[in-house]
Amino acid sequence: MLNRASNEVDPAVIAYLEDGFQKLQSDPNCKSLLKKHLTAEVLQKLKGLKTATFGSTLKDVIQSGVENPDSGVGVYAPDAEAYTVFADLFDPIIEEYHGGFKRTDRHPPCTLGDPNQFGDVDPEGKYVVSTRIRCGRSVKQFPFNPNMTEEHYKQLEELVSGTLKDMSGELKGTYYPLTGMTKEVQQQLIDDHFLFKEGDRFLQKANACRYWPTGRGIYHNDSKTFLVWVGEEDHMRIISMQKGGCIREVYGRLVNAVNEIEKRMAFSHDERLGFLTFCPTNLGTTIRASVHIKLPKLAAGGQEALQRVADRFQLQVRGSAGEHSEAVGGLYDISNKERMGLTEFDAVSKMNHGIAELIKIEKELE
Repeated sequence: MLNRASNEVDPAVIAYLEDGFQKLQSDPNCKSLLKKHLTAEVLQKLKGLKTATFGSTLKDVIQSGVENPDSGVGVYAPDAEAYTVFADLFDPIIEEYHGGFKRTDRHPPCTLGDPNQFGDVDPEGKYVVSTRIRCGRSVKQFPFNPNMTEEHYKQLEELVSGTLKDMSGELKGTYYPLTGMTKEVQQQLIDDHFLFKEGDRFLQKANACRYWPTGRGIYHNDSKTFLVWVGEEDHMRIISMQKGGCIREVYGRLVNAVNEIEKRMAFSHDERLGFLTFCPTNLGTTIRASVHIKLPKLAAGGQEALQRVADRFQLQVRGSAGEHSEAVGGLYDISNKERMGLTEFDAVSKMNHGIAELIKIEKELE
């Protein structure tokens, strides 16, 4: 166990880091950004460091990627300070993932913009099955998951659920704690595809699932178009969604919700990196704007073929059940990839434009 009171990193942790480095470098199938950017020089520089408040080490950052060599990225931030202390590893990964966001760059101030500038990306209703826009938020007074105590999770749930109970109008709804959840409520949330499960192996190895299900829960409005996950990968995932391709309505609801919640609590934010969350792929705007879409002609060659076209518009293609899943019935989840170095409004605009272009290409192939 790491001695947090000391500035010395436990020798067992150093040994793990050195063994992990060798494991990654010797695995020909490992293509992670961790493997690419954890050079011998970076390892030497960072292996003896700790974050000041929580005593997090480089092991906390890379453990998931070491234990899961098939990771795409392979790193997580155990606390907000990790992004600074271990910047020699995080910064090049952030730059590569977020389309060239350099160490000298600064993320622009939060700019949600006017949702009414968007419309319906598929007015015929022929291609887009549903639209979903979400953002992640960390509550300033709490650490990230690996350093959350059981009491932290309880306090987080109390703060967020209390805030959500004050929502009104379209956002008014009900909070369902995972602890003590009845089978009936559980089944309804499963049927609605709202219920999140304990983290996958990537999150497990990052120590993001401790004290499960304490402090975790789900809030949704009465019409099931606004959803908040509490205590999953991030403190909060704020989600707006509905059937069809009306980006104006989906984004408008999200903007309204974020503004209302921010009136009542402070979020973790960095002047250079924007909003801070557990995963470096989800910094800056933290906006993931996505559609579930059927593009049978473009996808005739499989997901990789579709991804090659989507790359032209900085879009990411996933299977219909999200990351690490296959497409079921030809249904793909396509979203903006970049979340840093641009405003929230611009992130949604990129998805809007890219999906419109993919639909245009699909029509030309029909």
